[in-house]
Amino acid sequence: METKKIMNTKNDLQAQMINQTKWQRITLLSILGYEAAGAMSGGILLIASPDGRLMDMSVDIMHGVLSNCLIPGIILLGLGLLNTAAFAGVLLRSRIDWILAGLALGGLAVWFVTEIIILQELHWLHYMWGSPVIAGILMIIPLIPLSHWKMRKALLVCGILSSLFYFALNIFIPMQWEGYDSTSQVVSELSAVGAPTRLSWTLLCVLYTLLVTAFGWGVWESAGRNRYLRIAGWLLVLYGALGILWPVAPMHLRETLAAGGATLSDTMHITLGAVTEIIYLLALGFAAAALGKPFRIYSVVTFIILMVFGVLTFLGAPGVSANQPTPLLGIWERINIGIFLLWVVVLAIILLRADKGQDPIDVTIPEKKGIE
Repeated sequence: METKKIMNTKNDLQAQMINQTKWQRITLLSILGYEAAGAMSGGILLIASPDGRLMDMSVDIMHGVLSNCLIPGIILLGLGLLNTAAFAGVLLRSRIDWILAGLALGGLAVWFVTEIIILQELHWLHYMWGSPVIAGILMIIPLIPLSHWKMRKALLVCGILSSLFYFALNIFIPMQWEGYDSTSQVVSELSAVGAPTRLSWTLLCVLYTLLVTAFGWGVWESAGRNRYLRIAGWLLVLYGALGILWPVAPMHLRETLAAGGATLSDTMHITLGAVTEIIYLLALGFAAAALGKPFRIYSVVTFIILMVFGVLTFLGAPGVSANQPTPLLGIWERINIGIFLLWVVVLAIILLRADKGQDPIDVTIPEKKGIE
């Protein structure tokens, strides 16, 4: 009985190791090492100088929440040690490596969110140290001791959750800005420089980035030998991953733009928007080519609607930078967004049903075992 138990444990561990490819493991180790070094060095400097002198920062930036940096320093040092332990666990392929890594990077995610709220601003250092945390969390997914089949299903469900979450954001975040009009103002204005909703929108969209990126991964995993679906999966991963760039490329408020206050970030915002749209349209096309005729027809109709309302949005966009009335512009853009969110849900449901063998669609699903 004991021998059988040991063999089962060994088989479970081997299955878990198969689920994480070499590049994913190297990426996770690199991120854990990077974050461990940064957190420990920062924690030591804050403990050594609670007034923030060694970090070239003033206690005043905490807006009276704390009188000095001693407690943050201790917490940061602890997070550094936790990331070190997680690094060792992943390196040695411990059975609890996914728990250690999840606690370490999850703790850093909470740290960054709390820090941003206290400081009431986003600093370039948050991107430097926070962006790898998002990537690291995605690299932990293959370590979770679930069968490859169940993991794939969970990733596909992330697509449904991502659409529902983004839809909810567009309902509740505008409520925080008195005077914001969803019918005439675009979504980007919610995260514009100086907007009262910029911080909450930016922080919450991190979750959307994680969910939609995980969904793209799930599409890729579901593709098997279906080359077109595999490409669609990678494009959706890229679409989601670009979410980490939006906070560094915000637009300015209408009043600022009309007064000639546009900067490089406004140009980057427009460019990023165009690139993002091209990527998800390509993903839509490849997924349509990969699956059966009904989904292909649905995708073509979706593409036409996206083009129609995309043109309407484009034609009304100059009114934003000129601070002129833009009636219905917000509606045109939100219809566009909603149509794409719905397409993601439909794609996720089709792949989930195919995984159960309920729909005879034109897609190859890999066998329910780990990737060789």
